[in-house]
Amino acid sequence: MPNLQPYADPTYFFYLLVALVPLAIGLYFGKRIVWYEILVSLAFIFLIFDTGHYVNQGIAILVYSIWQFCLVSFYSAYRKTKNANWVFYLMVALSILPITLVRFGAIGVFKPEFTLLGFLGISYLTFRSTGMIIETRDGAIKEFKPIMFLRFMLFMPTLSSGPIDRYTRFAGDAGSVPERTDYIDMLGYAVKSYFLGFVYKFILSYYFGQIVYPFFQGLAMGDNHHGFSWWLIGVAYSYGMYLFFDFAGYSRFAIATSYVMGIKSPINFNQPYRSHNIKDFWNRWHMSLSFWFRDFVFMRFSFMVMRKKWIKNRTTVSNVGYLVNMMVMGLWHGLTWYYIVYALLHGTGMIVNDAWLRFKKKHRDQIPHNKFTEVFAIFLTFNFVMLTFLVFCGFLDKFWFHH
Repeated sequence: MPNLQPYADPTYFFYLLVALVPLAIGLYFGKRIVWYEILVSLAFIFLIFDTGHYVNQGIAILVYSIWQFCLVSFYSAYRKTKNANWVFYLMVALSILPITLVRFGAIGVFKPEFTLLGFLGISYLTFRSTGMIIETRDGAIKEFKPIMFLRFMLFMPTLSSGPIDRYTRFAGDAGSVPERTDYIDMLGYAVKSYFLGFVYKFILSYYFGQIVYPFFQGLAMGDNHHGFSWWLIGVAYSYGMYLFFDFAGYSRFAIATSYVMGIKSPINFNQPYRSHNIKDFWNRWHMSLSFWFRDFVFMRFSFMVMRKKWIKNRTTVSNVGYLVNMMVMGLWHGLTWYYIVYALLHGTGMIVNDAWLRFKKKHRDQIPHNKFTEVFAIFLTFNFVMLTFLVFCGFLDKFWFHH
């Protein structure tokens, strides 16, 4: 049996497109073949974890899926009659427990064996299952449907690379069949996304990630730097370009495959390097992740603080919320100093941005707004983001402490 890593090489796309033909034909003629959709997802998941060290990951994803199934089904039944806060918090804690053990195990806080719980896509599945518990608490999900739950959790196109979907949105698509004209448009968008994904992932990402980024890394490491090297600027910008094209390429592939399967997975990138400020950046960059944290961390934290009157000033609530939100996001990436510093930089950036907007609003007559100021805002935001990527990429850890 071949081992197929998601969107990694032409072989994967050949098998993928062949497997999707019957599903596409069914959708074109107004029928969604649910059993075949499930079969395709399970088959490709199996081919990810069918050989070598991937087998342990395959076992882990099976155990993980059962664990989350039990949690969500239990809480759904419980929520119909009761709504105790401690039960909700316990369910959320148990839902994120596997990835927490993986993160702490990876840095040696727990026994290394805990890292065996990890598998490709555990982060994205955690967002799905935890989001379901939160949406059940809110009343958005009123009934637990086992088959739809498994279709959502093990939806193959977005298993490893996002975007992060919401159950209510996914179930709406998965439980219906698009009109033929709509599906033809979806196929057109899928073809465009496949081509764009190939350019991003296999040309531009390769160029910046395999050629330019290592080139500047080598120059920086070879410099007698004493803590700083001008080559770090090249490291930052080449990594920023590589990260965007690699991640956006994978996201394009995932969205294209979803559209062929009749599911409109949410867009993940919207020209983020044209953002006018840091908040605008997070409304364009890894949008499904930033919106998830906005809705389920920032908004809930801010509402709780105001409801309990821990902080009375709304501006202060927002500022603390930005820091909490970005810190949680940073820790989600990993328990390392550079992710934490990156989170603090962006959280502080949002605070400064809000302060500037308030100042600008009060002095709108004295502060010009024209094409030049818009271009300058984009230029400033772009350079801030790129320089923070120098922290995020982890190269400074090697450059400063392991040189």
